[in-house]
Amino acid sequence: MADRAHWDERYRAIGTTQVSWFEPAPRTSLELLDALGVTPDQSVIDVGGGASTLVDHLLGRGHGDVAVLDISSAALDAARQRLDNPDTVTWINADLLTWVPPRHWNAWHDRAVLHFLTTDEQRSQYAERLAAALEPGGAFVLGAFALDGPTHCSGLEVRRQSFDDLAELAGDAEVVEARRQVHHTPAGGEQPFNWIAGRRR
Repeated sequence: MADRAHWDERYRAIGTTQVSWFEPAPRTSLELLDALGVTPDQSVIDVGGGASTLVDHLLGRGHGDVAVLDISSAALDAARQRLDNPDTVTWINADLLTWVPPRHWNAWHDRAVLHFLTTDEQRSQYAERLAAALEPGGAFVLGAFALDGPTHCSGLEVRRQSFDDLAELAGDAEVVEARRQVHHTPAGGEQPFNWIAGRRR
């Protein structure tokens, strides 16, 4: 994982709608949350959410308890300004690997943090945070570069994920759906992703 300065520079230099992971509508994320039965009365945390539009769509569906965690203050500031800083969103500027969850959420969403965690120690820390942040029976949606996806992103080496790799991080859980998606970047490239959606036991 790069430090805060790296990610702040990426957003400021490239812009929130031109970074490779940008998507106007997070269709796969929303479909998988739907598959798990996550409803507007349930809380959702989007880790590594940055300036993603997922929070916009969740608010549009009537969600009243959404948290967005990101290491980049520039990304969170952009999302906060875009949405006029709604009081139904908690903005968490933190390094996920050292963050201590202050509460439980009903659902955990991560579209693009995992593939930047290249060591076993980082993956273990991630799994600990996921387990600590989710309530018993909580839902999770995890997406990361597939085994045939990019080897680098944003100037950093990545660790590509199989469905089994993702399921291992979820720990004691039931995987409800596994899905492959090819993301089309703003520059016209293709990035294969693997996704799983499930519930902690």
